[in-house]
Amino acid sequence: MQEIKIYKTDAPKAKPTGALGFGKIFTDHMFIMEYTAGQGWHDPRIVPYAPIELDPSAMVFHYAQEIFEGLKAYRTKDGSIQLFRPYENANRMNRSADRLCIPEIDPDFWVKAVSTLVEVDKDWVPYEEGTSLYIRPFVIATDPMLGVHPSKTYKFIIILSPVGSYYAGGLSPVRIYIETKFVRAVRGGTGEAKAGGNYAASIKSQEVSESLGFSQVLWLDGVEQKYIEEVGAMNVFFKIDGKVVTPALVGSILPGITRKSTIELLKDWGYEVEERRLSAAEVEEAAKAGKLEEMFGTGTAAVISPVGLLRIGDVDITINNGEIGPLSQKLYDTLTGIQWGRVEDTKNWVYKI
Repeated sequence: MQEIKIYKTDAPKAKPTGALGFGKIFTDHMFIMEYTAGQGWHDPRIVPYAPIELDPSAMVFHYAQEIFEGLKAYRTKDGSIQLFRPYENANRMNRSADRLCIPEIDPDFWVKAVSTLVEVDKDWVPYEEGTSLYIRPFVIATDPMLGVHPSKTYKFIIILSPVGSYYAGGLSPVRIYIETKFVRAVRGGTGEAKAGGNYAASIKSQEVSESLGFSQVLWLDGVEQKYIEEVGAMNVFFKIDGKVVTPALVGSILPGITRKSTIELLKDWGYEVEERRLSAAEVEEAAKAGKLEEMFGTGTAAVISPVGLLRIGDVDITINNGEIGPLSQKLYDTLTGIQWGRVEDTKNWVYKI
């Protein structure tokens, strides 16, 4: 395994005070490593956080050959720092890399790079309840050439950002709008990869939904626009007549790590979990029959995001009286408890720094 060289800044920034928000403040250092065809990944190092220089013709700008990940470092009550299932992120990034013809990175080295950078900037991991250090690893194509083919050079970069609680006022249900005009991804496309282009495709609809007073967009499949896929940056779950249903991973949905963890917990607790195609019409019928008990999203940023209102066409469906459901609350308490070290980790999900 390659040695990571460390070059520390001689001008550390002042630590932030007050509300942190999300993704607005960055730490003192970043990780960088290059790839060159014929040489492989090389020159891993941690350097002071600073702008990077790229040729205007760098392929990432023109053909979007880029992937990224998102995970967090959590500070526990005893002051130690831990990650949540980082190998899942490393493996998912390699699956994204394969889809976009980007060279893969050894998962052990990937986790080493993340943990080493967090260790260097450990003083940036906040102490306040609900806060954490967001970790953004990404790979960009850097060949200075115009032509639609895989780049021969890349940069793997990791940056860190201290973030506040996703729910500044406490866990509360959100309003969701089902998109019926635009689509995010189709089966066989890049929907199951964590690539920037997927998110760029969602911005227009997100703007429309926010103008209507909704927090997130719920995407339907890109062919029939009939089956539910995912909510913005989250996977989605429904509790219908005692069972928990979530859309199956058919190639157009991101395989979320919080999604995977949620399914494992639900099965441990004795719930029947169905991963299958689920139409918006079925959800509407379940609501009319009084069988739609809860709905929630899962993702790194919010962990569990309960849904209080769902708009399908011109119909607004209030779920669980617009309040947090007991299952959503239990999942949130358990997952965040494991992440912050308040709940025993019986599944070996925690990785200590």
